[in-house]
Amino acid sequence: MSKKKFHHGNLKQALLDATLKLIDAKAVSAVTIRAVAEETGVSHAAPVNHYRDRRELLTAAANVVFNEILEMTDRRLAASDVPVRERLFATAHVLYEYAMKHPNRYAFIWRSDLVDHENEALLKTMDTLYYKYCIQDEASAPKTGFDHDTLAVMMWSMVHGYVDLRMKGMFEERKDGVTGQERLPAMIDLLKGAIFNE
Repeated sequence: MSKKKFHHGNLKQALLDATLKLIDAKAVSAVTIRAVAEETGVSHAAPVNHYRDRRELLTAAANVVFNEILEMTDRRLAASDVPVRERLFATAHVLYEYAMKHPNRYAFIWRSDLVDHENEALLKTMDTLYYKYCIQDEASAPKTGFDHDTLAVMMWSMVHGYVDLRMKGMFEERKDGVTGQERLPAMIDLLKGAIFNE
């Protein structure tokens, strides 16, 4: 059955929507310029007017994903007076929640073989997430005895490592036997307790 022809105005957005739809349904391996064009209902040559190649298209799609994560974090931390340490660990929760809801999207955005992480627009979005919620100025950073980048990298590494192992089937979805919390929130609380004596 052939796809309907594209009639509405914003083809660039439609191509991104089709890309994310394919990623959600089949993983990033399903994304080709031809497949996205077919999904959108345009000729195979049409996407080139907006994205030169697959890597540029996937980089734009990755920027959409990072913006979704940033918006989720904004909503979670709408109050401006949230302590820095809570902003840092809230980001960990959001990354985990997004990964569990959109595993295929989360998996591809870190792949440097597919995504240009030096792309100006994408880098700006990634930096906003990192510096707005994970890293603050030295004066407001939690006092840990280490620089704030070390704390942020530790948190990101913990989340990515756990998510990756969950996605590969190495860890089952279980709760902490003592607190009853889901595993990652329990790990975050354990980390907070070790660092901040909370």
